[in-house]
Amino acid sequence: MNKEDILYKYFKEEKIGKVKLFAHLNINSKKGQILFVGSSLMEQFPVNEIQQKYNLGKIIYNRGIGGFTIPEMLDAIEEQIFELEPAVIFLNIGTNDISAPEWSKAKFEEDYGKLLRLIKERLPKTRVFLMKYYPVNEEVAESMPGDGYIKAVRNRIERMDIANNVVRDLAQNYGYRYIDVNAGIMNENGQVKKELSKDGIHMWPEAYEIIFENMKSYILE
Repeated sequence: MNKEDILYKYFKEEKIGKVKLFAHLNINSKKGQILFVGSSLMEQFPVNEIQQKYNLGKIIYNRGIGGFTIPEMLDAIEEQIFELEPAVIFLNIGTNDISAPEWSKAKFEEDYGKLLRLIKERLPKTRVFLMKYYPVNEEVAESMPGDGYIKAVRNRIERMDIANNVVRDLAQNYGYRYIDVNAGIMNENGQVKKELSKDGIHMWPEAYEIIFENMKSYILE
């Protein structure tokens, strides 16, 4: 088994483990709360620290899983979403799909649409906010070892507007809200500020503080 196969197996097992963990955590969860769900950009949202800082009077559960694509979320939708029976969902999924070399708009739209259709069927009264994708930083990605980060970042830059338009249109079709909560994290070139970026893709907690401030009005609706 070569290095790439070993890493793939490791990350696959790690994702499976997180899904199993969520199944156990969900047993004692409080229904009808707020759910943050998606891939690593949602998993790394420091909701526990934020909930201690802000007196929201609400519970926020985070069910993000790093590396997840939309098809993977479809497979884990019970553990990530339905078992919690959330009243509100903030959804940020699809950045790993956009990064893949074989990405296509048609497949992306089909997968995302299927996800929303299932949510609408199972949780018809749940308010759902579809988040505009976060910007990236090409300079930071170039400084990372290997070429994985910079390839992913360049794919996202090329496809981001197309993907955001798909998500915005799907939100309208399903009666959901498409929200842009990226104000304050971008530089003059429309990329995430260098000091807020870990690796060109992921962000430091300071970025999420800004994003959360932008989200508060939706959370408190």
